[in-house]
Amino acid sequence: MRALLELVRAPAAVSVPGDTMAGAAAAGRPAAPGAAVASTLLYWAGMALNDWSDRKIDAVERPERPIPSGRVRPGTALGLAAALTGAGLTAAAVSGGRRGLALAGLLAGCVWAYDLGLKHTAAGPASMAACRTLDVLLGAGDRVRAAVPTALAIGAHTYGISVLGRAEVKGATPGTATAALAAAGGAAALTALGALRPAAASGPPVRGVRARTAALLRPPAKGATAAGPWPPGRTVAALLLAGYVAASARAQAGLRADPSPERVRLAVRTAILGLIPLQAATVAGRGRLTQAGALLALLPAGRVLSERMATS
Repeated sequence: MRALLELVRAPAAVSVPGDTMAGAAAAGRPAAPGAAVASTLLYWAGMALNDWSDRKIDAVERPERPIPSGRVRPGTALGLAAALTGAGLTAAAVSGGRRGLALAGLLAGCVWAYDLGLKHTAAGPASMAACRTLDVLLGAGDRVRAAVPTALAIGAHTYGISVLGRAEVKGATPGTATAALAAAGGAAALTALGALRPAAASGPPVRGVRARTAALLRPPAKGATAAGPWPPGRTVAALLLAGYVAASARAQAGLRADPSPERVRLAVRTAILGLIPLQAATVAGRGRLTQAGALLALLPAGRVLSERMATS
């Protein structure tokens, strides 16, 4: 059983349910547990398929992994990937009907395309980012457009993880750290647009990058209450984003000081768990403080599990 849990990177799954929760919050929809289950199953499918696809490379570079070490047969890994994909599509259909199945189908196609062909090409990081972007949209239901900034934020962060992941064997270069930090900055900015902006019902939409930035930085009007421009949820979201940016900068500074493969793997593990405060910021920004707290409560468990089992 432990070998199968390692195969699907079980500890990293704590970063997955928040995708659909953030998508639902950004779209103003109730969170759908079925969508979270579907996204987790598809994530596990992608991890199993990843190891099946890379089994020959891993035999040289990472012989301790389940397949090259002989603890899991290649056919078992491929069969598990197919079964989990089918289960994920079924869960999405039950939860979201035809629309949910369609989005989950796109997500599954993106996962399989990444693992079977795109991973080792220049399009690898972008295709991985697309997978997590679609995962967020899966939670948005029929209000996909409203969740686009949040989805792109999670996608940007995932792009940075993928760039770091390519350096896990040989170590990082200064360009690797710079690209990862730029991705984190983009993720923070996009999350701010989705989590800190006033709700759509409060007035006409704010158009243009300058106008959006000014709206975010504008102080609350005199006498504003919790229902005004800066209710508690948005304050919590701003604090989470500040912590996210600080943690990202610290991690990339550490890579510049020590670009060894061991340090890169630590940075990847930290970045995977770093998805949680990013997701929680969107959820909190929409006033769902209980859900945001539930997401943040996953962090300690994720840290403990990632110390005992690989997450990348």
